[in-house]
Amino acid sequence: MALGSQPRWTVRSAATQAGIDVGLREYMLRVYNYMASGLALTGIVAYVAAYSGFYARIAHTPLLWLVILAPLGLVMVMSYGMQRMQASTLQAVFWLYSGLMGLSLAMIFLVFTGTSIARVFFITAGTFAAMSLYGYTTQRDLTQFGSFLFMGLIGIIIAALVNMFILSSALQFAISVIGVIVFTGLTAWDTQQIKEMYYEGDGYEIASKKAVMGALRLYLDFINLFMMLMQLMGTRRD
Repeated sequence: MALGSQPRWTVRSAATQAGIDVGLREYMLRVYNYMASGLALTGIVAYVAAYSGFYARIAHTPLLWLVILAPLGLVMVMSYGMQRMQASTLQAVFWLYSGLMGLSLAMIFLVFTGTSIARVFFITAGTFAAMSLYGYTTQRDLTQFGSFLFMGLIGIIIAALVNMFILSSALQFAISVIGVIVFTGLTAWDTQQIKEMYYEGDGYEIASKKAVMGALRLYLDFINLFMMLMQLMGTRRD
């Protein structure tokens, strides 16, 4: 549904607004369905890779670096190739990305207990749902917080790279705490941004691409929030 470039707070007729709301709900449902499917695929692949012994076999080989770096490459492919790809191709790349993320995250099943993984997952899901709902329903423009959160994200990445060499538990704790705050905020901000993308219109094919890219943004928020919480609340195996 093409809606022009009007911002969400523009006054519209009741009939037009009702049509927009229906279309917006369908669009957001598609985003959440893609995201949830991606998370499910990641979880299944991670579980199978961990308990089948596949992850242990590649853990000390160069193949592990391919598994770790490939998802980053696919994100770049999706981000910069969105305009050239068909929506179906973009979806396929998203599923591939989700599966590869499952391989790279299989280690959590080997490091942490199953009970703590389940507990942190549900805490993450509840936090994510609450913040995404806030981002969807609030009339407050969260753009001003976006720049602040993005700077926080850059700081986390730099600190994490530094900590790969110094291996400081105190720095890791600080990264995890700040990371929870940043990704909680990004969940609300990204949800509002995804909602705003709907109002730009552009036809069904472009809307389908935007839904996939929106799902990718929320997927990354969820995964990163989950990993930060695992560092803070996960129970390690003996």
